[in-house]
Amino acid sequence: MAKRGKQYQEALKLIDRSKHYDVQEAIDLVKKTTFTKFDATVEVAFRLGVDPKKADQQIRGAVVLPNGTGKTQKVLVFAKGEKLKEAEAAGADYVGDSEYINKISQGWFDFDVIVATPDMMGEVGKLGRVLGPKGLMPNPKTGTVTFDVEKAVKDIKAGKVEYRVEKAGNIHVPIGKASFDTAKLIENFTTMYETLLKAKPAAAKGTYMRNVSVTSTMGPGVKVDPSSFGVKQ
Repeated sequence: MAKRGKQYQEALKLIDRSKHYDVQEAIDLVKKTTFTKFDATVEVAFRLGVDPKKADQQIRGAVVLPNGTGKTQKVLVFAKGEKLKEAEAAGADYVGDSEYINKISQGWFDFDVIVATPDMMGEVGKLGRVLGPKGLMPNPKTGTVTFDVEKAVKDIKAGKVEYRVEKAGNIHVPIGKASFDTAKLIENFTTMYETLLKAKPAAAKGTYMRNVSVTSTMGPGVKVDPSSFGVKQ
């Protein structure tokens, strides 16, 4: 741990913690301060001026990042009949119904995202206690409960990310890998930022976008000045 601590401290010296950087500088700094031996994930954290306890200030959804996340998600589809074939043709990793419900109830979790057709939700709902805490329950708001399984699977494989506001008003989303070109990370960042601006609840009062920062796996956070790339709040 001491070694990691030293690397973190060295990385920290390159960042002015009191400064809000323009987005290109921030992402360049994140790439420069990444010290993991693996290709670190770059993540953006948004602190929003919302009260998630209120139903009209819940923010949840999904967006396809233009340059993907650098990670290929394993997709499990619950469907019947023709929709099974459609899911397989679209590139789903696992397709079925009751056999996978049984496997999950016995502790199998070799997948990242579940897509379910609406007629399967009665069965899938029985797994709520195991899927819910892991954030794996399909949801119409994120496009994972749908009869259009082809689009759902292709979007996920193309780099779709889900976002959901936490109790403190924060949203954390991966926007790529440290090995990505800065321009690609900026494009993904901007897509995510604009998506959240459009999702602003009418009931939210005061400053909506309170704080934005980018970081890499185990690296220090870098504050971003959103006005630096011309997106208006």
